Amino acid sequence: MQLNLGQKIRELRKRDGRTQEALAESLGVTSQAISRWEANGGYPDMEMIPAIANYFHVSIDELFGYSSDREEKIKRILENADKILENQGFTFYQGSVSEDMENSIDMLRNAAEEFPNEPKILLKLAESLHMWGYNQHGAKGYCDDDGILNNDVEYNSKNSYWKESLTAYEKVLKANPYPEEREIAICHMIPLYCKMGKFEEAKALAEAQNTILICKEMLLPEATAGKEMARYQGERIMALLQNLRLSVHCAMASKVELHTSEYKSKIEKALIRLYETIFEDGRCGHYHRDLGHMYMKSADYEAQITNDFQKALEYFDRGFEHYREYERISDEGDYSYTAPLVSNLPHIKKGDLRSLGEDFWSKEMKFFPEDFKTELRKNKKYAICFE
Repeated sequence: MQLNLGQKIRELRKRDGRTQEALAESLGVTSQAISRWEANGGYPDMEMIPAIANYFHVSIDELFGYSSDREEKIKRILENADKILENQGFTFYQGSVSEDMENSIDMLRNAAEEFPNEPKILLKLAESLHMWGYNQHGAKGYCDDDGILNNDVEYNSKNSYWKESLTAYEKVLKANPYPEEREIAICHMIPLYCKMGKFEEAKALAEAQNTILICKEMLLPEATAGKEMARYQGERIMALLQNLRLSVHCAMASKVELHTSEYKSKIEKALIRLYETIFEDGRCGHYHRDLGHMYMKSADYEAQITNDFQKALEYFDRGFEHYREYERISDEGDYSYTAPLVSNLPHIKKGDLRSLGEDFWSKEMKFFPEDFKTELRKNKKYAICFE
């Protein structure tokens, strides 16, 4: 068995794209020691075997080459959880999640006990608990004297699902996750910490991350040439644009006096124009979904605040068409971008885009006023919104 241990370590390291130096640093040994193990010139101490298995997210049996159905079992668990999570989207309001989520949480809790250091399972558990906490208890806030919306941390901190979710997210960061798993965990942890009054933890986690200047989206265009550089330039533009949209929406949401203001409506329309200017030919691909969302927000403003149903219907129709195009691309694939600044973005293949979900329209229509929905029902084109 030991004769195969070095080969297995090398296979796992190559599988995960890890260097000998990275493995050595994690285990507290030299890279020369790793090199000797992989060349079967020596073997790690038995006390180190659990740490090596944990590093590669495998069992000790697998490390020694025993046959195991571990990976297949984990795969099945994640697939079952994904079906429910993808159908829900990552939803943030009370009563928005189906009862299926509770069964999925129980399944993931059991899986986390069986595979305590598997970041994929811990992350799915954390996300599911995060959503279920919203579903069961919602989130409360209050407006301070400066008109800024703050979290009601006394109420939110009692949410047992969120407490369990944060524990799971924290375990993800300690379980040697892949970079994308780590990023998802951090992006969800920081606002959740704040909702529960853990501001120092949130700030410390945020301060430990890279600045925008050295993130991969900013650096890859400088590290490449030709068509590859053009692709990364497009990805940098869209990453900045999507985060600009998110930043503006979050800032608006925190200032109560802006919630129903014309200023907010103007900003929303300015963001739409910016998207549409970049995608001047209307081929927005993945970003049809962003535009659909923004147009629906504009429709909601006109329907609820100005009571201008003509404008509201116009914006609703544009949002509806963007969502329909997104679904078409999701179903068919074989799609390329052609606008000048983004023409080198990767082609979209069938299955690359996540479907809107079976109950997407019921959620989308939830906040429109009833008299506006009555107008929509008069047009058979929108029948799908009420099915």
